[in-house]
Amino acid sequence: MAETTPTYERTVPRILMCEPTFFEVSYVINPWMTSHVHDTTAERAQRQWDALRETVQRHADVVIQPAAAGQPDMVFAANAGLVFGNSFVPSRFRYDERKGEEPHNHAYFARHGFDIVELPDGIFFEGAGDALFDRGTSRRLWMGHGHRSDLEAAPALARLLDIEVLPLRLADPRFYHLDTCFCPLADGYTLYFPAAFDADSLALIERHVAPAERITVDEHDAVAFACNAVNLGRVVILNRASPDLRARLEAAGFMVIEVALDEYMKSGGAAKCLTLRLDEAMDA
Repeated sequence: MAETTPTYERTVPRILMCEPTFFEVSYVINPWMTSHVHDTTAERAQRQWDALRETVQRHADVVIQPAAAGQPDMVFAANAGLVFGNSFVPSRFRYDERKGEEPHNHAYFARHGFDIVELPDGIFFEGAGDALFDRGTSRRLWMGHGHRSDLEAAPALARLLDIEVLPLRLADPRFYHLDTCFCPLADGYTLYFPAAFDADSLALIERHVAPAERITVDEHDAVAFACNAVNLGRVVILNRASPDLRARLEAAGFMVIEVALDEYMKSGGAAKCLTLRLDEAMDA
């Protein structure tokens, strides 16, 4: 599939996805990968990626980034970096296995006219996997740290992007990125797995999210990556939701769409990991 160019005249959401051409589990850098090295099927991975792309395309413009040989996790576009307005903050990966993605992502966003905003040297930051914009009335950024991204990235992002950044410490190694256990939804609702956070971070969430807008998930939904969801307006696209969670999301006014992504869960990712929002507006 040829590279597609972002377009900006439409007001619908814009989502980046990276082709799964080279996806496989060929190393272990998170607990999900441990028993799945060389246990993925290219045809099944392609079918699931295509199904997600087709689902997202019904609610957003999808831009396709070509994959790079030797970078099996590049398909997880959320980790390319963070977009805010026309600024792109590229990721700086903690593990050597993913560092090879960095020049490809830097070149792609520079080629498409984004201003590249670099974090200070020595700070690890894994993009929109650990940095999620609140979708309520307050314009703030939630930032996960403790496994992949450094706490020091929070004040650096606040300074570089002139935005409030709220750091959340991740306590469970299974939920190594913020987007595996926390998903801001439209109108201030927040979907999250409380056990993934330490006590101070839970208190921070509760201080900024009203009780009626907190949608907590149990462990059985969390390990099905229900929080690793793509929210487009009142649509929530995810791997799987229990009947109880689906009912609570629907009661809050959301339409839930399930897209099976178990092939990608072998590598520790699902719907949100496979997408990157390109239209995070400065004045939203």
